[in-house]
Amino acid sequence: MSINNATPADWDRLRKQAPAVEPTKIDDLMKVYVEMSQAELEKPDPEADMVRRPSHYNTGNIECIEAIEESMSSVAFKGYLKGNCMKYLWRYDYKGKQVEDLEKAGWYLRRLTAVVTEENS
Repeated sequence: MSINNATPADWDRLRKQAPAVEPTKIDDLMKVYVEMSQAELEKPDPEADMVRRPSHYNTGNIECIEAIEESMSSVAFKGYLKGNCMKYLWRYDYKGKQVEDLEKAGWYLRRLTAVVTEENS
């Protein structure tokens, strides 16, 4: 089955198997990251390189996130950042790398916060 030919019964079955995350839980997790100090988030950590500067995103002359930003409108890029926050919050409890995924969610949230702050100043 593909998403293009899913029936209403397929969607109902999926909703029962994987219920949506309650928005309040996502909001609570996002608030934690907003309240954390930048210094605390910048502490050296062996796993942090996979969060802040993963080598597989830094080949060539430009970092991947910068190329993505340049290829999109501001609205689209903010949506991309928000979507990545939600993606990492959604799956942090299922991949076996909880802290790393939460740090990645925080990285995208801080990037989104910086973009919005700059636009509003």
